Amino acid sequence: MLSMLLTTVIAQTAAPAPLMPIPSPRQLAWHRLETYAFVHFGPNTFSGKEWGEGREDPKSFAPTALDVEQWVKAFKAGGMKMVILTAKHHDGFCLWPSKYSTHTVAQTDHKRDILRELSNACRKHGLKLGVYLSPWDRNHPTYGTPEYNDVFVKMLEEVLTGYGTIDEVWFDGANGEGPNGKRQVYDWPRFIETVRKHQPGACIFSDAGPDVRWVGNEAGHSAPTCWAMVKKDRYVPGTPHYKELTEGAEDGELYIPAEADVSIRPGWFYHADQDSKVKSRDTLIDLYFRSVGQNANFLLNVPPDRRGILHENDVAALAEFGSFIKGLYARDFARGAKVSSSVSRGRGFEASRVVDGRDDTYWAAPDDTVSATLELEMRPQTFDVVMLQEVMALGQRIRRFSVEARIDGGWREIAKGTTVGWKRLLRLPAPVTASAVRVRVEDARACPTLHTVGLLKTP
Repeated sequence: MLSMLLTTVIAQTAAPAPLMPIPSPRQLAWHRLETYAFVHFGPNTFSGKEWGEGREDPKSFAPTALDVEQWVKAFKAGGMKMVILTAKHHDGFCLWPSKYSTHTVAQTDHKRDILRELSNACRKHGLKLGVYLSPWDRNHPTYGTPEYNDVFVKMLEEVLTGYGTIDEVWFDGANGEGPNGKRQVYDWPRFIETVRKHQPGACIFSDAGPDVRWVGNEAGHSAPTCWAMVKKDRYVPGTPHYKELTEGAEDGELYIPAEADVSIRPGWFYHADQDSKVKSRDTLIDLYFRSVGQNANFLLNVPPDRRGILHENDVAALAEFGSFIKGLYARDFARGAKVSSSVSRGRGFEASRVVDGRDDTYWAAPDDTVSATLELEMRPQTFDVVMLQEVMALGQRIRRFSVEARIDGGWREIAKGTTVGWKRLLRLPAPVTASAVRVRVEDARACPTLHTVGLLKTP
C-alpha cells in the first residue's frame, strides 16, 4: 500500500525516508487485526487442570455438543478478526490427528479433527486462523532427545501444510521435563525456518519474536509508553527479562511489536466454578484501550466448556464488548474538519489528509523537523476519545505529544502522552465539546508522520 502511495507522490515531493527498523508486510497485516481470540481446549478442560501431565487418557477428551462454528460466530460478534487455537499444549495432546503422536484426537471416541473444523469455520465466516504449538511435550517418549526436534518439526509441517492459510504461529517458551525426566534443547532456528518455508505470511510469536513479542504480562495490557522495537539478541523464548517487553526500547534494532494476552476468566482452560467470574464488558473495554489503544494487539482467551461450546456468560460478554467497539468507531467527529499544520512537507503530504478517511494518505513534516502542530477547525463537536495513528511502514517516530481543545473560546490541554505507534486511544475524563483541536507533536525520533487524527465518542 505504501509503495503505491509513494509512486503517486514521489514526482511531487519526496516521501520521508523510512526510519529503521520498519515492519515487514506480514507485520503490517498483523497490526491491522488489532483484536482476536485465543482458545485453550483439551484434556485440561475435563480434568480441571491448567497444565496437564501428559498421562491423561485421550478418551477423557469427550465434548458432548462440540460446535466450533458457535465459537467463531461469538468471536465475530465480539469484533475479533482471528482465532488462535492451542493445537498442542504442554501435555502433548494434539487437537488434530497427528501421525507423530499417540496422544491425539485420533485416540478419542469421537475422533474429530478440531483444527480442521475450526479452519473450515473461520474460512466460512471470514476470520483468520492462528495456531499455538507448545514445544514442551509431557507425553512424547522422545522429548529430551535430539529426535524430538525432528518430531516437532514434522508436527509443525502437518499443521502448516494441511489446514489452509495460517496467519500467526504462537510459540510458548515453557520448557519443563518430559515423561523421561529430561528437558529438551529446542531448535528454534529450525522451527522458525519451518514456518517461513510453509507459511511465509504467518507472524511468529514468542517472548523474542521474531515477528511479534509477548507484552511481558498475562494481564492483557501494554504500557502508556510502548515502542514496537526491542534490543537485538537480548531476548530468547522464556526470557528472564520479560518485564522489559512491556515498553520495548526506543533504540531497539529489531521491529517486534507487542501482543497483550489475557483470559476472559481467571484460568486459561474452562472451569465450571469460574462461570460467575467472566470479565465484564467494562473490564474488556478497559483492556482494549490499554492494549490496542497503547500500540499492542489484544489477544483474548475464551475457553470452550465441557460441552465443546463457549459458555453463555462468555458469549454475552463478547457480544457486549463487540457492540461497544463497533459503536466507538461508528462516527469520527474529525471528518469534515479543516486541517492545517505549522509546517508543510509540500504537495502530497497536506495535513488535511489525516482526517480524509483514506487508507493510502498521510501527513508528514519536513525532514529537519521533530516537532509540529496540527489544528482541526470544525463546527462544535462533542467527543471523549482522541485517536492518533502513525505511518508505521515508515517507522515509529513520536516520543511525546499533547492535545488541546478550544472550549468556550479558549484553548485547554485535554490529553498528553508519549508514544503513538500503530494506534493511540486517549480517553478523556469527561466528554468535551470543542470547535477546534490541536495535536502537538512535541518530540520525535525523526520528522513525524500521522496517518489518522480521529475524535470519537464512546457509545
